[in-house]
Amino acid sequence: KAVSFAVGVVGPERIDEINILQATYEAMRLAVSQLTNPPQVLLNDAVTIPGLDILQVPIIKGDAKSVSIAAGSIMAKVTRDHMMVEYDKLFPEYGFAKHKGYGTAAHIAALKEFGPCAIHRRSFIRNFVD
Repeated sequence: KAVSFAVGVVGPERIDEINILQATYEAMRLAVSQLTNPPQVLLNDAVTIPGLDILQVPIIKGDAKSVSIAAGSIMAKVTRDHMMVEYDKLFPEYGFAKHKGYGTAAHIAALKEFGPCAIHRRSFIRNFVD
């Protein structure tokens, strides 16, 4: 049972502004800042998160070696999947509920037909649309 958990979310504009890696670190810092019980140690999947004053242990293939890292990875994916289902209600023509925003053939076809919507990362779609 988790003592505390939180998920940090960074939007597409911010990802485009600072790049996916820096946005991932920002989301991780946000998640840590929202924990009700501040951790003494962070077990991370192969990275050290810049800007945190907490002992960190980066573990290569951490999601396969640590239950807590695996749980965090699952929580992040499930949160993102839920967000995509909600986005599908706003932008049904893209099929977000089905492909969850990944670069599937159906998603790319929708991008080419309808152009990007508000949640598309310009840094991602530039390979598929003008």
